[in-house]
Amino acid sequence: MENLQNIFTGKTVEEATESGLAALGITKEEAAITVLDEGKKGIFGLGGTKAKVKVEKRATDGERAAKFIDGLFEILKINAFAEVITDGEKVEINVQTANSHQVIGHHGEVLDAVQTIAGAVANIGNEQYKKVVVDCENYRETRRKTLTALAEKLAKKAVEKGRKYKLEPMNPYERRIIHSALADREDVKTISEGDEPNRYVVIIPSNLKTYERRPRGDRKFSSNREKGEKRYSDRRGRDRGERSSAPRAPRPARAKREIRFGTFLGNSGAGKTEETQTPETPNTEE
Repeated sequence: MENLQNIFTGKTVEEATESGLAALGITKEEAAITVLDEGKKGIFGLGGTKAKVKVEKRATDGERAAKFIDGLFEILKINAFAEVITDGEKVEINVQTANSHQVIGHHGEVLDAVQTIAGAVANIGNEQYKKVVVDCENYRETRRKTLTALAEKLAKKAVEKGRKYKLEPMNPYERRIIHSALADREDVKTISEGDEPNRYVVIIPSNLKTYERRPRGDRKFSSNREKGEKRYSDRRGRDRGERSSAPRAPRPARAKREIRFGTFLGNSGAGKTEETQTPETPNTEE
C-alpha cells in the first residue's frame, strides 16, 4: 500500500515538489523525489489531472551505512544493531550487541571487515571519499592503548639490546598507531615491510649492532671437516712416503686350499666321512 503521507500534488511537478519540501522542512538537495504523475491540462479546465510526486528525506551517508550493517548482522544471525554517532565530514557508527566477540573477532578482524564494507556503502555517489569508523564497546580506543604500550616496550628493548624487532602482521590502521607512537623518538625509527595482508612494522634502534655472519664454509662444521680431511691427507701422505722409502716385503704366498667334494653331514668333525676330512699334517720335528 502506498504511503500517502509522502505523496504531494500540484498543478505541476515543480509545484508538487515545493509543497513536499515545505511540509518536510528540507531542501531539494536533502530530498529524494520520485515523480508519480506529471499531470495534464484539461480542455477548458475540464478533464485535467494534477501532478503527483513522492518526496522523502534522503538518507545520509551514515544512515545508509548503518542500515547496511543491520542487514548484514541479520544475515549472519548476530544479535546486534548499529547507531550513527556522527554524520558529517566523518561518519562514526557504534555497534550495540550482547556478544561483542562475534562482532569484533580476533584482533578486530570482523569489525575491520564490517567497517571496510560500510565505508564503501556510505561513499556511493560521493565525489570525495568520506572516512567511516565502525566501533564496538570502545574497542578501537582500547586497542590503540594496547598497541601504543607494546610499541614503547619493544622500542626500549631494541635500544637496550641494540637489535631490531619485528611486530606481528597488522592492518594499515594498526600500523599507523605504531608509527605514530614512536614518531617523536630519536633513538628508534619504524618501517613497514612485507606484502599485504602480512605487512608488519619493524622497530630499528639508532645503535643497531651489526653482526658479521661467517660464510657457511667458515663455520665450525666446515672447520672440523677440514681438520679431518687434513688428518686423513697427512696419514695418506705418510703412508705413501713409507712405501716410497722402504718398500714392503712381499707377502708370503698363501697355501692353496685343497678342495674336496663329499657329503656335508653337519658342523661336527666327527660327522665327516673319511673322504671329506682334511689329512693331518705330518710332524716333521723329531
